[in-house]
Amino acid sequence: MTSPYDSGSSSAIGAFLIVYLVITLAIVIFSIIVWWKIFSKAGYSGAMGLLMFVPIANLIVLCVLAFAEWPVLRELNQLRQMRNQQYQQYPQNPQYPQGPQYQNPQYRG
Repeated sequence: MTSPYDSGSSSAIGAFLIVYLVITLAIVIFSIIVWWKIFSKAGYSGAMGLLMFVPIANLIVLCVLAFAEWPVLRELNQLRQMRNQQYQQYPQNPQYPQGPQYQNPQYRG
């Protein structure tokens, strides 16, 4: 009688386990890269993306990412305010005289 746990089935299980671990590791590495890029582009430290693998912390970090003002946008708004303050020293639109300034003597009535 042959045992259900002979060397052929155990090597198949071992090969399946190795393939499963390689695919799982690839997915985890891909997820780390994606979350790192998202947090970096938002202006946060990329390492905050690692918190997405902690069960309760991932919900909190995701809410912060969704509802907080991103540091990148805060910096952009500051730069826009500085630019607007620079241009407020000068008039926005020049004031031109209204109506005709010069009259042609040929058309005097």
